[in-house]
Amino acid sequence: MSNPKLLLVEDDRALADLLVWHFERGGFEVRRTGDGEEALLLADEEQPDIVILDWMIEGISGLEVCRRLRRKERTGNVPIIMLTARGEESDRIRGLDTGADDYVTKPFSPRELMSRVGAVLRRVRPALAGEMLSYADIEMDVTAHKVRRGGKPVQLGPTEFRLLRHLLEQPGRVFSRERLLDAVW
Repeated sequence: MSNPKLLLVEDDRALADLLVWHFERGGFEVRRTGDGEEALLLADEEQPDIVILDWMIEGISGLEVCRRLRRKERTGNVPIIMLTARGEESDRIRGLDTGADDYVTKPFSPRELMSRVGAVLRRVRPALAGEMLSYADIEMDVTAHKVRRGGKPVQLGPTEFRLLRHLLEQPGRVFSRERLLDAVW
């Protein structure tokens, strides 16, 4: 298996250099930027396994980057860890509600951040590693965009396919209407 790809979105160059050093030593392939618009382009082109995202960056905010990544089909399921100086409870809640999978405030321990990245990847990789998703009698071939129920083909439009995929990747989880809209549309 290839090294996990990490997109680091941090405008503090010294901090970004430190994180790149730690993650590359940990076996990650790291791409970095300090600009929100460039982060969206890199995420779409590179298809990272995880994104570490500062809130206060150049261009559009990290919060808006998070929101837009969640709305795109290609990046909607990429794990995002917010890494920011904004540590108020309301900020943490806003970041998580926008779609971040974890929220780390500065100052922080690089080793703890690496552990958090590892924990998030362990949670999401089983769903992403296989090309097949299934639940009960429903089977989805993600690569071929085919769905079967009880062994019989089911025709789904693109939006229906994304919705079913989102649900199959997290079986048993309850989603609000808003969360589903953010994830699928």
